[in-house]
Amino acid sequence: MERYACRHGLKSADRLTMRAALIDMDGTLYDSMGYHSIAWQSVMRDLGVDTDRDEYFLYEGMTGKAILNLLLNKYFNRDVTDDEAVELYARKAGYFNKMPEVKPMPGAKQLLEHLTACGVKCVLVTGSGQRSLIERLQRDFPGIFSREKMITSAEVVHGKPDPEPYLKAMALAGVEPHESIVIENAPLGVRSGARSGAFTIGLTTGPIPAETLAAEGADIVLPSMMALAEGARALTDID
Repeated sequence: MERYACRHGLKSADRLTMRAALIDMDGTLYDSMGYHSIAWQSVMRDLGVDTDRDEYFLYEGMTGKAILNLLLNKYFNRDVTDDEAVELYARKAGYFNKMPEVKPMPGAKQLLEHLTACGVKCVLVTGSGQRSLIERLQRDFPGIFSREKMITSAEVVHGKPDPEPYLKAMALAGVEPHESIVIENAPLGVRSGARSGAFTIGLTTGPIPAETLAAEGADIVLPSMMALAEGARALTDID
């Protein structure tokens, strides 16, 4: 924790407390990134472009429109139009929804229940607009995320890697950065969390190596959500 305190100018006497956990959804709460990557790959194939599935793990955390704008600039040298963004994202959601039901990430429920029992406010922070997953949160994690405890693509102007999503989540929870922990699995999400000033935990739940998450600003990197859940007691007693 000293690295975080030093980087953010906290005095040694200051205590890093955790009053809020700001948590990404895809690849963190749900083992869903493989399906997202296939869906994006299918959309691009419809447009006549073959892409590498792993490419989409690098874009995780961005809003759907931002991803489409990046892809159309990369492969067609132009911006996406508003109408195209709506149509292509709906097509991507359709491909996603045809796949088998995504499973919650092992360890996610245990972690959320422990944090809630300790009085920590849990806020969802996702760049996704995938309603099929967002609407499952209450079923899979009952009593954790009300609609008032979510920051989605609809609530932000600048998505990840901009710090805006996590700063808005802090405002929603009524906490300061040094009272917040961000839990992320994607480079852009880790960068967003680190830039917000929160203590940021990176999880290597996909093909992105630990070194990349650390380079983006993760204060610690763990191999799975289960590993984080098993060490959750330390989270709620941070010095």
